[in-house]
Amino acid sequence: MFKPFDLKLAALLGTLVRAMDNGLALTPQMGWNTWNHFGCNIDADVVLSAANALVDQNLTSFGYNYVLMDDCWHAASRDPDTGAPRADPVKFPNGIKGVVDQVHALGLKAGIYSDAGMYTCGGNFGSLGFEEIDAQTYAEWGIDYLKYDNCFNEGRSGTPKISFDRYANMSRALNATGRPILYSLCNWGEDGPWNFAPTIANSWRISGDIMDSFDRFDERCPCTQVIDCTYAGFHCAMTRIIDFAAPVLQKARKGAWNDLDIMEVGQGGMNNDEYITHFSFWAMLKSPLILGMDLTSMTNETVSIITNDAIIALNQDDAGSPANRIWKRTVADGGDLQLWQGSLVNNTFVIALLNTSPKNQTVDVDFYDAFFDQARPLLFLSLAIIDYLCLDTYESHSYRARYTSSKPGNWLDSEGANWDAPDEGVARGTCSVVYEKR
Repeated sequence: MFKPFDLKLAALLGTLVRAMDNGLALTPQMGWNTWNHFGCNIDADVVLSAANALVDQNLTSFGYNYVLMDDCWHAASRDPDTGAPRADPVKFPNGIKGVVDQVHALGLKAGIYSDAGMYTCGGNFGSLGFEEIDAQTYAEWGIDYLKYDNCFNEGRSGTPKISFDRYANMSRALNATGRPILYSLCNWGEDGPWNFAPTIANSWRISGDIMDSFDRFDERCPCTQVIDCTYAGFHCAMTRIIDFAAPVLQKARKGAWNDLDIMEVGQGGMNNDEYITHFSFWAMLKSPLILGMDLTSMTNETVSIITNDAIIALNQDDAGSPANRIWKRTVADGGDLQLWQGSLVNNTFVIALLNTSPKNQTVDVDFYDAFFDQARPLLFLSLAIIDYLCLDTYESHSYRARYTSSKPGNWLDSEGANWDAPDEGVARGTCSVVYEKR
């Protein structure tokens, strides 16, 4: 274990309602998706087993309430008479509605997948040109959430306007049903959805698909940054997605979130500290918290990570403000150190240090850096330091922040004497603290 670091709906038919006005995802959505663990090997039993596990493991009390069926629920073809989508009759003998009804009976919400292309990424029928009949069918099935992908889009991309028009068609169709359906774009950051999606969707993917690795480079995820990335690919390591997210986080707001992809926590490709980092950063950056492991066979360590209510509270904080990267510094051992800070409600702030190098690092963080955006308003405030990740080894202390031109950001103890924070070793991964105004 690493050391602590001191320091409602109004659907207007026929109009395009802004996603943030549909009453959904006012905080980032939470739930579970079939894709990361099961891929195309899904059926009614897989979905319902996961739904029951959410309830049995008491994950619903932490906010996980969406059960999402990803690709490969489809029959071989649409209804030949109406053109409506149909489910695979072997995988889903009672149809999608039969599964959805059982999910709803557990007090959960149900989601489905389609694609803004001729085919889905798994080769099933897509929704391009069928937006109205598909949206209406989903509503009749009782669907609460649509993940909408980007494969086989027939060249209808290349500019923000082209992509906006293609995805806005489904937004209009969903709104026209009169049913509240959370709309989650999955266009991998193509054409900069953070600029065009906030008015039509509740969340948008920013990059190629995640892989279960902390920092492994893969040529199939070729871009080094998302701005003007022309081929998102897939197999993107977790820390690479954090890098991708850094410049676009400012685009998020209530009802409209950057989606860093389904989480890999519990899949086995990272160690415990790396999964803690994964979950913590998805939370701080206000990504949807969508689980992707087999919920029926989780370890105690996995359950501990995904039920850390203090970290979940960062994600669900009412301010809706993602953390911001203050600096990123390359270290000699490889990798880098990063300082992140975010504002929460009630004059509260979260600070995190991320170490992507293979070795423990010692780092000093200036108060001026940590509160660069708030330095002047924080003159002589009394702050309490609360560790959110290392609570077993750390006691909270109250200090008064003193900002001066000669030495910005030194600390004073309760008697007014200077207090110098000791150097802290930061293990591979992250440790975060929260500062509260007292």
